[in-house]
Amino acid sequence: MIVDLPAGLTGRPLVQADAHAVYEVMAAQELADLGVVSIEPADIVADWARPSFDASASTHGVFDGDRLVAYAELMGGSRADAAVHPAYRGRGIGTALVGWLRQRAREQGLARFRIPAPPGSPGDQLLASLGFTVWWETWELFLPEGATIPERALPPGHVLREATPADHPACWTLFEDAFLEWADRDRQPYADFLATVVGRPGFEPWHLRVVTDPAGELVGAVNVVMFGGDEGYVNKVATRADRRGQGIAQALLVDAFTEARAHGATRSGLSTDSRTGALGLYEKVGMRVTSTWLMRGTDV
Repeated sequence: MIVDLPAGLTGRPLVQADAHAVYEVMAAQELADLGVVSIEPADIVADWARPSFDASASTHGVFDGDRLVAYAELMGGSRADAAVHPAYRGRGIGTALVGWLRQRAREQGLARFRIPAPPGSPGDQLLASLGFTVWWETWELFLPEGATIPERALPPGHVLREATPADHPACWTLFEDAFLEWADRDRQPYADFLATVVGRPGFEPWHLRVVTDPAGELVGAVNVVMFGGDEGYVNKVATRADRRGQGIAQALLVDAFTEARAHGATRSGLSTDSRTGALGLYEKVGMRVTSTWLMRGTDV
């Protein structure tokens, strides 16, 4: 597929070895738009390691010589992402990459796709000008330094512990059942779950924790990752639908942040969006919104 790029720039599909260069472009864009970087190399490495993902068929990079300066990818389902290094904005690269995404989405049989951007950022303004509408909002939240989430006791007979390999299939089922109540995607393959959670660079057994009931059935789970060496970030947390409202999710959050602190974290964070209805829960336990993203989408 030919992408119409400014003179002097070239494009090609990306491969796993380009993951760190993609991180550098995305980090530069986030720093310019938000003043902070909320992504790390392991996010991209793990996502691209999914067996269902073919980087060469789902990504396009823009290069100035050997330097990656922009990229776009279809991530699976309706998810897409794109980034242009701030030094290369205003040259039509973003518009060209959106055109590539639209055409590639058609070829893959998608009816629509979506891209996140901070409100009012150059990327957000470009997407709005190209007809993308806001589908939902996403928020990053952090627990203020020194603050603690009030502990809540588990129901009698329940146990919170580190997950074992034997728990992994049940964790996958629990996470997928919970997220598919509102997510606009198909069920993630089990192998993809393993790649993005257990196979994520730096994974340690304490990163995946579960709650079991008196019968030994898994009723809650949390996946926490270490970001930048000093932040405990909750990647996923879920409670089985028939066991909600009993404090299980709150107990998992307290445990995840406590474990992260025991392993060197000085900050705690997570993200949620307007589809989940969970923002109030996190604010209720003392977390505060630090950044907002708009998920803009379009038909192809």
